[in-house]
Amino acid sequence: MPEGIEAQTRRTLENVEAILRAGGASLASTLKVTVYLADRRDYAAMNTTYDEYMPDTPPVRTTVQAGLGSGMLVEVDAIALASS
Repeated sequence: MPEGIEAQTRRTLENVEAILRAGGASLASTLKVTVYLADRRDYAAMNTTYDEYMPDTPPVRTTVQAGLGSGMLVEVDAIALASS
């Protein structure tokens, strides 16, 4: 697991993107995202990296502080529309 909120956000979104592609969707077809942060103070840094990955019209997003696993700073889940 990479160190730092930016690196972990980048890795997490790359993993989400790979999962979505495998299911016939993409970040561009994402409808809802929930971001879990271990520390709410990481919001601005996470958001800057998050914006690099989201399309021009980003999906609805909720960001909450949560207890995450050891060393984890961010976790993301997404709901996307798969192409038919």
